[in-house]
Amino acid sequence: MVFSATRAQTPPPPAPKPSAPAAKSAYDFTLTRIDGKPLPLSAYKGQVVLLVNTASFCGFTPQYEGLQKLQQAYQAKGFTVLGVPSGDFMSQEYDDNGKIKQFCDTKFGITFPMAEKAHVKGDQAIPLYRWAKTQIPVENEPKWNFHKFLIGKDGKIIAGFNSKVTPESPELTAAINKALKA
Repeated sequence: MVFSATRAQTPPPPAPKPSAPAAKSAYDFTLTRIDGKPLPLSAYKGQVVLLVNTASFCGFTPQYEGLQKLQQAYQAKGFTVLGVPSGDFMSQEYDDNGKIKQFCDTKFGITFPMAEKAHVKGDQAIPLYRWAKTQIPVENEPKWNFHKFLIGKDGKIIAGFNSKVTPESPELTAAINKALKA
């Protein structure tokens, strides 16, 4: 009697998927507005953007007032604040984008663009925030609500500012003015 051993053939590994081209600037990203419409950052090409992760129930929430003042003071010079609500820090944000929008409108009269609620830290962070944290060595990932990334006219991250740096702080306003002059 002859026995022949047959080995199970394993299929070859799948071909690697082509990787997406690495983002070169913030302009390579599109967020979703709080009202569900696309929010391509390329719409801000040539402008200075202050990207801020926000929350409605945080000790830093009063910074919305200062952010709105920055928007009003610098908008005509080519500047915008861009808010990204997040519940990453002790779930201090509504779960409903409509409630977030209503809160921002009624409590602070926010006119700057707001994205839909998103993750801004760790492995779950949206691609824009994952990219942003690789761009600068200091203050490169939000540690709490109202962390700020300053994005230059070229779409590159200039600086990060922790939550304690208020919109009115000389450190932040000096950086905005410098970026606007660049």
